[in-house]
Amino acid sequence: MKKQFGSGNEAVQDIKDGSTIMVGGFGLVGIPEQMILGLVESGVKDLTVISNNCGVDEWGLGLLLKKKQIKKMIGSYVGENKEFERQVLSGELEVELIPQGTLAERIRAGGAGIPAFYTPAGVGTEVAKGKETRVFDGKEYVLEQALHADYSLVRASKADEMGNLLYNKTARNFNPMIAAAGKVTLAEVESIVQTGQLDSDQVHTPGIYVQGLLEAEQEKRIERRTVREGQEMVK
Repeated sequence: MKKQFGSGNEAVQDIKDGSTIMVGGFGLVGIPEQMILGLVESGVKDLTVISNNCGVDEWGLGLLLKKKQIKKMIGSYVGENKEFERQVLSGELEVELIPQGTLAERIRAGGAGIPAFYTPAGVGTEVAKGKETRVFDGKEYVLEQALHADYSLVRASKADEMGNLLYNKTARNFNPMIAAAGKVTLAEVESIVQTGQLDSDQVHTPGIYVQGLLEAEQEKRIERRTVREGQEMVK
């Protein structure tokens, strides 16, 4: 059985200043909401955060930005976060923007034990500046190194007591890759079931990658709410 935590604060209590963390999610879908809130309340600082984007101004990783707890952000999308933009332009935040496919593969490579790989994405741009390039079959490729983290924080729909995880639809975005790439992986889930209740053929992340579980409800906020003109939102 994996260690189970009673709150987001308890789940992230061992994350110290200066840690590198990976955080699952795409926009606000599939983010570990309660563990992020736990980091905000802990006051941990100088974090290097690897995630597709940095939440929005008042939710997700945007809350860590607001309290100046992130030193460096590694991601692929600035998104709707005005505070992110402000901190980058003012020099308060170090940022490494990576093509989204390259980011996904760098994380996947980290979890698979592959130190580096060649990709055509970014050749001839600022992305390739200072990096090794090679030509294969007449096409130029740039060498990209794998990404790792001290802690991976992911969000899943279900887990069993052994830490096997099942993600729900779009929440299966960066989460499976991130779960494999951290030294310690903590999973926030909607429900924990007894071992044997999950169909083994449906497991997305094997429990061998997971060290701790948090069962918690989510608000599941919408990043940008849109409706057809002249129609009311139906809940």
